[in-house]
Order: sequence, then structure tokens, then C-alpha cells
Amino acid sequence: MKWLSRALLALTLAVLSLTAAAREATPRAEDPAVEARMVAIADELRCLVCQNESLASSHAELAEDLRREVRGLIREGKSDAEIKRFLVDRYGDFVLYRPEVKPLTWVLWFGPFALLVLALLVLVRYLRQRRAQVPSVTTLSEADRARAEQLLKD
Repeated sequence: MKWLSRALLALTLAVLSLTAAAREATPRAEDPAVEARMVAIADELRCLVCQNESLASSHAELAEDLRREVRGLIREGKSDAEIKRFLVDRYGDFVLYRPEVKPLTWVLWFGPFALLVLALLVLVRYLRQRRAQVPSVTTLSEADRARAEQLLKD
């Protein structure tokens, strides 16, 4: 009987812990068009907390706040470009997954290619130096060849 009461207590605690961890569902926009547009915009924006997730897929509280802000801007009649410009002005180019190509973002856009070219140049230089260090193949004279054959026979 004692084990039954312990099992019921454990089950009750498990159920209570699950309900305590549950979160309230996030409110959706009343207008499906607003929600669809918000998701399309949020897919192009980076979550500032998660950094590797889009704003649309993030569960961070800041992402919830930013989605709410984007919904409000959509309801105000702002265009997608105006919404993105507002967020860039507020948080910088980092909020965009594909920032504009401008002098401040050249490193982001062209840095990987520059590093690749630099790596290829270093590799070519290394291989040329290595080839120069390898001694050239010399042919054996008949006397050396006969001596080698004699050593191999012994």
C-alpha cells in the first residue's frame, strides 16, 4: 500500500512539473495576411539572441517582441523595406541575413572569397618551393649500376 501512495505522489509531481514547464501559446495575428507577411519578413531577419536562427523560428523573448513590433508596423501600413530599415537603424546590419553590399559590409560579402584566393596563392607558393627543394632525379652510370647489382646479389 505504501508503494502505491509513493507511485501516485511521483505521478502527481511529474504531471505538475510538466504543466509548470508549459508556456502559453503565442498569439497569432487576427488577420492571416498580416501573419503571412510578418513570417515572410521575419524569415529574412536574424534573431539577435540566437544569432543562427531566423526571427520567425526563434523562441527567444526578444524575438517575440520583435515579431510583435513587425506586426504593428505592418498594421501601420509600412512597406517591407521600411520595416527592415527600421530594424537596421535600431539594431544594425547584423539583423539582416543578407545585408546590403556597401563599404561597411564588404568584409562580409567579399572576405570569404579573398581568404580563398589568399589560401590558393599560399598553396601555390608552398608547392613551388617544395618542388624546388626536391633533388632532381639522376641516372646511374654503368659502373654505379653494376656495383648496385653486385650489392643486391650479395
